[in-house]
Amino acid sequence: MESIIFIVLAAIGGMALGYVAARYMVSGQLKAKEKKAEQHVKRMLKEAKEKAEQLKKERLLEVKEELVKKRGELEEELSQRKDKVVEREGNVKERNKELQIRSEEVSKVRKANEQFKKDIQTWREQLEAKEKALEEQREDLAKKLENIAEYSAAEAKEELVTQLVKEARTEAMAEIQNIMDEARSNANRDAKKIVIQTIQRTAAEYAIENTVSVFQLKSDDQKGQIIGREGRNIRAIEAATGCEIVVDDTPEAIVISGFDPVRREVARLSLQRLTQDGRIHPARIEDVVKKVRKQMEDHIKEIGERTVIDLGITGMHSELIRYVGRMRFRSSYGQNLLQHSRETANLCATMAAELGLNPKLAKRAGLLHDIGKVPEEDTELSHALLGMKLCEKYGESKAVANAVGAHHDEVEMKFAISPIIQVCDAISGARPGARQEVVESYIERLKGLEGIANSFDGVEKAYAIQAGRELRVIVEAEKVSDAKAGELSHSISQRIQDEMTYPGQVKVTVIREHRSVSVAR
Repeated sequence: MESIIFIVLAAIGGMALGYVAARYMVSGQLKAKEKKAEQHVKRMLKEAKEKAEQLKKERLLEVKEELVKKRGELEEELSQRKDKVVEREGNVKERNKELQIRSEEVSKVRKANEQFKKDIQTWREQLEAKEKALEEQREDLAKKLENIAEYSAAEAKEELVTQLVKEARTEAMAEIQNIMDEARSNANRDAKKIVIQTIQRTAAEYAIENTVSVFQLKSDDQKGQIIGREGRNIRAIEAATGCEIVVDDTPEAIVISGFDPVRREVARLSLQRLTQDGRIHPARIEDVVKKVRKQMEDHIKEIGERTVIDLGITGMHSELIRYVGRMRFRSSYGQNLLQHSRETANLCATMAAELGLNPKLAKRAGLLHDIGKVPEEDTELSHALLGMKLCEKYGESKAVANAVGAHHDEVEMKFAISPIIQVCDAISGARPGARQEVVESYIERLKGLEGIANSFDGVEKAYAIQAGRELRVIVEAEKVSDAKAGELSHSISQRIQDEMTYPGQVKVTVIREHRSVSVAR
């Protein structure tokens, strides 16, 4: 038992000694590590201080260099500004010298003006004195004459005037009687002479208006482009222009058919632009036709302005000038309306000059006498009365308006130039070959066809094509359905059958197209 206790105590003492020895060893290792750590920290601090000193020196060096550079730039800029200031001071000195010179010149001119005013005042006083002396001399002379003739100046003047009036009245009555007798004897002969001379002095060429135009192509390959896939391009052209496009076997040419010359010209110019560009499709066709119509309006205005300038007419309203330009594309019984109006204007001026009237006023009325034939709006008035209303609306004189309205005896002639307009209109239209009744009636029939179609609700456009044998009606898709389009076609054909007279038959085609357009942005 004692041995066991001894062993246990020995084990406990060994453990205690081991614990003390281990603790001593760990403490020594910790002290060694702490010493090494302190040395490492000191070394890192030393290196950090050295690097910081080095960076500080480098940064100070960079700052010094930057300061030197900025100082150089500032000194250079200051030098340039000093140079500019010196230059401006020189300019200011030069301007001051110029101003001083001009001030001296102005002072000299002012002194000269003052002296001139003084001289004028002196001359005026001398002139007034001379006028006063002359007036006194005239009064003295008048008194001496009154004393000699025993008449006052007023009595002498009154008696002289009375005698002169009696003699002038007697001679004037005799002269008037002689003039009236001579005028009666020569009136018929002079009237015929004036008409013949007026006709002889005005010459013009005539050409019957056509209803077709031929458009030349560079090659026959372009015909296929114009027709398009399944004919969509040619249908788009006909729908946009209102003309029929005839593509036949004629080499390098197609025919544009339509009774309205403006439409034919728009179609021709549109085709010309499309074939030059090469891009032919329905959307492009509509865009080109719109642009060409705008250019056509500008061209019409230019024609009107050139016409009034050529005739020497001034002060005409711009809307009347536009109507004059539209005359270029209208005809009256086959006679070009602008050519007829220009000739009538020249005839009127010549005849008015022969009769001693105002030739400019007569020429103005002659040019405007058929202006009522060209407005776009429909009206029940005749072209003479409509022309008179337009002249009154746009500020023409009463004489011009009356001459325009009376040239077909629809209103009373109130001015001397009115019968001249009527006579000259007849002279211009009555020449052999000047007019053809057939063309005019044909155009009126085509206009009647379009007018009937346009009177129906929902119709957007109507075009008479194929010499009036077909009427193409384009309707608004929102207002006219597919079912109603058939009813509309039947209604138009029945009304044409009831109201118009025409050879053969008229085919009515109603076209309805619906488009949905969106824009991606």
